[in-house]
Amino acid sequence: MANILAAIGEALIDFIPDRSGCEFDEVGAFAPKVGGAPANVCAAFSRLGGQSRLLTQLGDDPFGHRIMHRLEDAGVDTGCISLTGEANTALAFVSLAENGDRTFSFYRKPSADMLYIADSVKEEYFDGVFCLHFCSVSIGDFPMKDAHRRAIDIMKRRGGIVSFDPNLRFNLWDSREALKTAVREFIPLSDIVKLSEDELGFITGCDTPEKGAEWLFEQGVKLMLYTLGSKGAYAFTPNTMAFSQAYKVKAVDTTGAGDGFTGAFLYKLNELGAHVDSLGCLSTETLAECLDFSNRFCAVSVTKKGAIASYPDAEEMREIKLI
Repeated sequence: MANILAAIGEALIDFIPDRSGCEFDEVGAFAPKVGGAPANVCAAFSRLGGQSRLLTQLGDDPFGHRIMHRLEDAGVDTGCISLTGEANTALAFVSLAENGDRTFSFYRKPSADMLYIADSVKEEYFDGVFCLHFCSVSIGDFPMKDAHRRAIDIMKRRGGIVSFDPNLRFNLWDSREALKTAVREFIPLSDIVKLSEDELGFITGCDTPEKGAEWLFEQGVKLMLYTLGSKGAYAFTPNTMAFSQAYKVKAVDTTGAGDGFTGAFLYKLNELGAHVDSLGCLSTETLAECLDFSNRFCAVSVTKKGAIASYPDAEEMREIKLI
């Protein structure tokens, strides 16, 4: 049975500030934490006890080696990761608001992951894979975009699920229109699409999640996840919808929270035996169970700094007491 999660895209170092509620120039020090949305999703999935692998390229430098070691510590298979001397590993400096929300400043012109080519994506990387996940950071006009197309084509030929979290980063694109065009190019190739509250209108042109879901279903999407942070999360299929309230916690750092949500949701979907043909027929109860599990995962994560470093394992998920 296929039960491995594969993700393609960037892995980078998030530099987390030593204090919240200030601008970049007011930060005294930054601490390096491994991040990058696809890497985070894999780590969340593996921390919970699943198997995952990441398809990317890192610089053959200390930051790239650090990422490899931390992913391995989290249980992620790094055998599909290439190392190159042509470019450095991507870096992202983060500033935190008082409520834990963050802004980013990227060092990625170009970074090693952007130069990952389609020929690097091997058919055998998808042996035992039930789902391929990706985001929009790595579908710009550079070689990694073609690598995404090849990975998605292999996954679809093998009858697996394709999951897409646009995870919009406007400052990485020449224009907002270029970003929207790229995202809309990949939506019809996706079975699951996750949107946050501030992404819905930009991507779908709709002002309610119900209308946004209908627009996605018209593109061929089978399941839409709609996250509202501390206000909870929805799941929509063509046949039903579900909602799960967020747990109330004091957020310290929301970096990687959305990725953790996605990794936890995909983990629960796989645990419950979902497959590409059943996504649109999942019951309200099943969707609600997956949402609640993911919200619980996020509630634990945001109480700690960093992304992967903050993710709970299965034992912590069982033991943690949340209101």
